[in-house]
Amino acid sequence: TADPCQSSPYVISMVQFGIKGLPSLVNALIMTSVLSCGNNVVYSSVRTLHGLAVDGKAPAIFAKCNRFGIPVYSVIAALAFCLLSLLQLGNGSATVLQWLVGICTASYMINYFSTVVTYLHFYAALKRQGIDRKTLPYRGYFQPYAAYYAVVMTFIVTLLLGYTVFINGQWDVTTFCTSYLMIPFFAVAFVFWKVFKRTHYVRPGEADLQLGGVKAQIDLYETLYELPKRGKISGWLNSWFE
Repeated sequence: TADPCQSSPYVISMVQFGIKGLPSLVNALIMTSVLSCGNNVVYSSVRTLHGLAVDGKAPAIFAKCNRFGIPVYSVIAALAFCLLSLLQLGNGSATVLQWLVGICTASYMINYFSTVVTYLHFYAALKRQGIDRKTLPYRGYFQPYAAYYAVVMTFIVTLLLGYTVFINGQWDVTTFCTSYLMIPFFAVAFVFWKVFKRTHYVRPGEADLQLGGVKAQIDLYETLYELPKRGKISGWLNSWFE
């Protein structure tokens, strides 16, 4: 069995220098980071799947919550994909895991690209409908130029994911497919959904930011909502950190 310390250059250097205790501390910090990242990804996937189910774009079972408001079935479905990590235990199956990692990386980049494009549509809608960005609770700096930069760079990085297959005669069909397969898949899925559901593309500036009057109801609720009374200790802590 390989020494797990051999997988980290930082830990290797500490072991070589004979620094006791620090390699274990670094490994513990790395594990904490991995768990934090995994928790974030699982949470995001659960909320996404639950939201899709609520909107009728995923099986209705994933919209069900227990009495604590937790979408149990969405959590189970998200955690089930974690079992794919066990593919790393075998030499042959580890190759399959590498394919999945490549596909997921490409999916992430396309997701970021779509997010920035959506923001640019939102920004255009704010400008056309005369809504000042300063009235928003959160707003980014250097917009929309930062968004233009992000959309260009994300697009370029997506195209460079499998650049190694185009240089030095290192053509590999598997690497090419895992790096770029998601691009046509995304385009086909987008067109299929528009045709199948007969929905129209919301052009920049045309989005209904009032949500058909729902926003006014939300604003009224937030205006009339009263914070629950806090105990002495919680109230003191709240006033201390404000």
